[in-house]
Amino acid sequence: MPHDLIPPQVRSRLRELRLTARRAVGAQGIGLHHSRSRGAGLEFAQYRAYEPGDELRQIDWKLYARSDRFFVREAERESPLAVWLLIDASASMGQLESVPPQRIRLDAAKSLAACIAELALRQGDRFGLIGLREDGLRLMPAGGGPRQRDRLLLELHALSAHGAFPHGERLNPLWERIGASDLVVAISDFFDDAALALVERLAAARREVLAIQVLTSDERDFPFRGGHRFRDPETGEELLGDGAALRADYLQRFAAAQRALQARLDASGIRHAQYVMDQPLDLPLRHLFGAHGAAEYA
Repeated sequence: MPHDLIPPQVRSRLRELRLTARRAVGAQGIGLHHSRSRGAGLEFAQYRAYEPGDELRQIDWKLYARSDRFFVREAERESPLAVWLLIDASASMGQLESVPPQRIRLDAAKSLAACIAELALRQGDRFGLIGLREDGLRLMPAGGGPRQRDRLLLELHALSAHGAFPHGERLNPLWERIGASDLVVAISDFFDDAALALVERLAAARREVLAIQVLTSDERDFPFRGGHRFRDPETGEELLGDGAALRADYLQRFAAAQRALQARLDASGIRHAQYVMDQPLDLPLRHLFGAHGAAEYA
C-alpha cells in the first residue's frame, strides 16, 4: 500500500493543523467546524420559533410560561464534514521542475491532497476525490476511516496528467456529488481559465471553496539562459527565444497574472494559498488551517 506521499517531517507537523469550515464556525474560523442542530447538543446556541415536526422535548417550557409562545432551544454540536479534494489532472499539471528532486506538479498536488485527507481522517471527517481532466472525471465517493484513506492513496497514485481541463457536461457528476454544506479544496496551477471558472461557480452556488495553486520554482524565477523552446503542453503552441532576453517581460506578465488570479478568488470569497514546489509541503496548509498562519516559514 503506497504511503510515501507525505514526508515524515511534514506528517508530524500536521498534528498542529485543523480543518475548519468557515460557514459553520463564522469568519474567525476558530476551532473545529460545528453545525447548527435541533435538539441536544454540546453548547446552547439560540432560541427559535417552534416549527411543525420539532420534538416536544426541545420546547423551552419556562419561556413558554412567560411568553405564551413556543420556542425551541438550538444547540451547536461537532458534526462530520465532507471534504472534496478536486485535483486538476490536465496536461499542464505534468510540468517537471528543473531543480532536484525534479518532481512534476501533479505529484505535489497528490501530496497536498494526501495531507488534507490525513487531517480529515484525524478529525473523523469524510473525504472524497475528484480528478479533473479532458477525458472525464475520476471520482471516488466521500467516505471515512483508514480504508478510505487507503483507497484515496491508490486513486492518487493512479491519477496522471493528460489533455485539457474538462468543460460542460463532463463536470455534471461533480455537481451531483458535492453538497451545499461540503468543503471543497481545489488544487491546480489555475493556468486554464476553465479551472478558475469552476471554483467561481462552486462558490457562487454557496459551496465553501478553498484553492491551492501549485507552481514550479521555474515559473516563479524563470532561471533559463540561452536559447530555449517553450511549449504549452495543452495547446501545443511553442515559443522560441533567449531565456535571459525574455525574463524581465515574463516576470512582469507573470506577476500581473498572479494579481488578477488572486483578485478573482478574493472577489468570490475563496480562501486561497500558493505553493511553490521548493517550499515546505505544509506551507499552504498552514496558511489555510494553521492557528497562527505560516509565520514560522516566512
